[in-house]
Amino acid sequence: MSNCGGLLTPLGDPPLFMGFTSGVPFEWTLLNLWPMWLTVNLALLVIFHIWDQLVFASEEKERIGSQLEEVMKHEPLGISGGLNFLFLAGVVAAVYFKGIYNWPWGVQEGIMALMAVLGFVTTAKANRTANKFSWGPILEVAILFLGIFITMAPALQILNAWGRGDRQVLGWDFGMTQPWQFFWATGSLSSFLDNAPTYITMAATAAGLKDVAAEGQYLREFLKLGGDAPRLLAAISCGAVFMGANTYIGNGPNFMVKAIADENGVKMPSFFGYMAYSGLILIPIFVAVTVIFFRA
Repeated sequence: MSNCGGLLTPLGDPPLFMGFTSGVPFEWTLLNLWPMWLTVNLALLVIFHIWDQLVFASEEKERIGSQLEEVMKHEPLGISGGLNFLFLAGVVAAVYFKGIYNWPWGVQEGIMALMAVLGFVTTAKANRTANKFSWGPILEVAILFLGIFITMAPALQILNAWGRGDRQVLGWDFGMTQPWQFFWATGSLSSFLDNAPTYITMAATAAGLKDVAAEGQYLREFLKLGGDAPRLLAAISCGAVFMGANTYIGNGPNFMVKAIADENGVKMPSFFGYMAYSGLILIPIFVAVTVIFFRA
């Protein structure tokens, strides 16, 4: 859900923000991608509810005492540390205005760093203790994705050259022209590379097919072409966002959740074990999305 739920706005997921900074209108994702968003997330919520009920029923039989009574205990509803909503709004504003005004490097990053520092120093230590906050998972994810960013650069350059027709890959010319092809190609790469640069690479490739140079606000010009251009970009957007959920390294939240769970003693699936879970659940949903929205 932390992947697939981010499809509605450029602020919801990094690939869409990269599109926003390259000329995709802010409202375009909401107006054009909500049917895909609703289909996938509704399916996931239904599957989760059924799965959760089955697991709960199994635990109720295996454990001594009533598990239902335990889960029905609730703390009084309230908010502690509400000032952080203001700092979060500052982060969102920095992301939004960066896309509109094309600030030079350092302005957005400085604002976000300031918001993070203010949030840290104004939040009571007791809140972090209650949330079992530590720097370990953050450092683990940062180091992992730094390595991914460095090592994926050659792969993305090869893909760019392939899409432009400057080279072959395994003896094959670049032959993708249909939305469903871009959906699965973008998604497959996003599962193992980071989804933001994969989105930009595939978007630039699709624009190149329409003789739109990947410079400045080129995706705005690409969308103005009409025809199948909006469907191609929709397929790329959905593939990048949705299929980042396929592996632990497809998107930052996946590995962050795993790292936090591991640190707190919650057993998590292995890398390939997670892929088995995600594949069994997600791949049939993505096939349905292909048939409904992106078939030729």
